[in-house]
Amino acid sequence: MELEFDPLLLRSLNLFLLVSFAFLLVKIWKKIETYFHKPTPKLPPGPTKLPLIGNIHNLHNLVVGGGLAHHVFGDLAKKYGLLMHLQLGEISTVVVSSAKLAKEILATHHPSFAGRPANLATRIIGMSKKISLLLLMEEISKLAESIIQSSGGSPGGVLVNLTHKLFEYSSSVICRAAFGRICKDKDTMIKRVKIALALVGGFNLADVFPSLKFLPIITGLKHKLLEAHHKIDEILDDVVKQHIENHEIGRKGNAESGDEDLIDVLLRLQQETSTDLQIPIRTRNIKALILDMFTGGTESTAVTIQWALSELMRHPGVMKKAQAQVRQVCKRKKIIEDDDIQNLKYLKMVIQETIRLHTPAPLIPRASRENREINGYMIPNKTQVIVNAWAIARDPEYWDEPEKFKPERFENKSFDYMGTQSEYIPFGTGRRMCPGVTFGLASVELSLAHLLYHFDWRLPDGMMPNDLDMDEVDGLVVGRKTDLQLIATPYHDFPDD
Repeated sequence: MELEFDPLLLRSLNLFLLVSFAFLLVKIWKKIETYFHKPTPKLPPGPTKLPLIGNIHNLHNLVVGGGLAHHVFGDLAKKYGLLMHLQLGEISTVVVSSAKLAKEILATHHPSFAGRPANLATRIIGMSKKISLLLLMEEISKLAESIIQSSGGSPGGVLVNLTHKLFEYSSSVICRAAFGRICKDKDTMIKRVKIALALVGGFNLADVFPSLKFLPIITGLKHKLLEAHHKIDEILDDVVKQHIENHEIGRKGNAESGDEDLIDVLLRLQQETSTDLQIPIRTRNIKALILDMFTGGTESTAVTIQWALSELMRHPGVMKKAQAQVRQVCKRKKIIEDDDIQNLKYLKMVIQETIRLHTPAPLIPRASRENREINGYMIPNKTQVIVNAWAIARDPEYWDEPEKFKPERFENKSFDYMGTQSEYIPFGTGRRMCPGVTFGLASVELSLAHLLYHFDWRLPDGMMPNDLDMDEVDGLVVGRKTDLQLIATPYHDFPDD
């Protein structure tokens, strides 16, 4: 039996191959023409580029899966230099792994590198967001109560999946801050945001070959992004609509009690300043702010607390010291307040060291807006610049035994999270630094203090500190590869009601 082929299908396939081949020939010709007719700027050193793909082959561990971007860039920097040029397909990229050079990029010449590289995922999902605003709401007591209920009063404690608990906690905080109540579609929203984060954080060929418009279509990436965007947009539309209806019937959300949520505030500003602002607040801007809260705040808080507890379990002496201080300062209290946190100096050092070793977002992306010379090399306009904050935080030039967890290294030091010291920039620096730092740190400090005060923690039976898996999983926020599961035993040191 002879196989029969649809002539129309064959013609379509031949046309597709012909167009693709012609496109590649044009690209090759342009490359050759550019090479021979334009002066080549003195770019930073880097590995040898191959035709068309540039240095994508140097990222094979990242491309085929399993590799971590900040590790791959860090290893390449050790070989080719702290200011390194990579040609990722069509995208000219410079990777910065030096504190001194990072300061030049992020602070000294900030206007030249104030742009943000846009990929397909951020264009589709991002809703053209401009700014971010985070508010802190109290959900910590619910987190502690849920762990206590899980224990069921067992004197031997109970195994708790802290990865799940902490993600639930941080998402509830964001929901309360944004919506003023628990969102009825919270679980769906969180699921879609996690999908969006995975898509944004992964390596996509469509991002390094943006002129090949068919790539995101044939790979299915565009469909996944649009689906995530539409689902998120539907939920946000419904939430904003409910708030508008509350305003119209005179209840004004929670404003009468003086407890406005973020959407209440933005809707009020939208009405009060509609004619005063050069750029008016539109509904799409409100939705973008809420989305930014979820993508920026949900995972980073939960992940930082997980890494802190992981390091404490691997270093029993540090755990004992941190827990003793918390219980001494907050003795016989049920609720730890902000004033108490200011006296927990060692806990603050533990968090600083955790963020140094496990920077939540280890790569800081920028885009050059003009030609700029850095360290004797030219960084052309429209170059993607990646500052490897993870590599800088492990640079032995600035850190003694950088691979070790040593909170004491921050004792009597003036390090902060604002990027004033170029060797410690976990949240960036300058006008482009993470706007949710204050909110996020307050949430991490209060949560960790409560967890150390209210519970004794131990590893599952038979597990030693060095047995705890510390492998990372890649993404915009670098979390644990495996869930953190510990045995919690409630601790009581306050009078009964």
